Amino acid sequence: MPTVEHALEIMHATPADVGDVAPLFDAYRQFYRKPPDLEAARRFLFARLSKGESVLFIARYDGQPVGFVQLYPVFSSVALTRQWILNDLYVVPAARKLGVGRALTERAREMAEATRANCLTLETASDNVPAQRLYEGLGWKREQEFYRYVLPL
Repeated sequence: MPTVEHALEIMHATPADVGDVAPLFDAYRQFYRKPPDLEAARRFLFARLSKGESVLFIARYDGQPVGFVQLYPVFSSVALTRQWILNDLYVVPAARKLGVGRALTERAREMAEATRANCLTLETASDNVPAQRLYEGLGWKREQEFYRYVLPL
């Protein structure tokens, strides 16, 4: 039987991969209580990838899409550096506990380092304890210094 490392492949997604990623992206949005809309998910992902507005890595286990991570670039005026927002991370329930989330998060870190970013940032729901465990287990630190504000428009 193959090991997880041999069966798991993390690939840099292109617009051609949108068909594989869109159902996962739609499920991710539903996790955050958004209504299903596969076509909107396809359009959104295609726009981000074709315009170079995000970087997305897709995880395939035995050739099947099982997860993704999507990152957006930002810049810090204070640090005078690039930073990346790890905006979306999703693993299908059947593939959880196989190291997929860890592998995707590590691939995001490698990409951030390769682009000379000074940090990765992310947000997760306060009740998403499994994700919090993953991030903290990988060395992420919960922000204590700043408050996050949102201005709904």
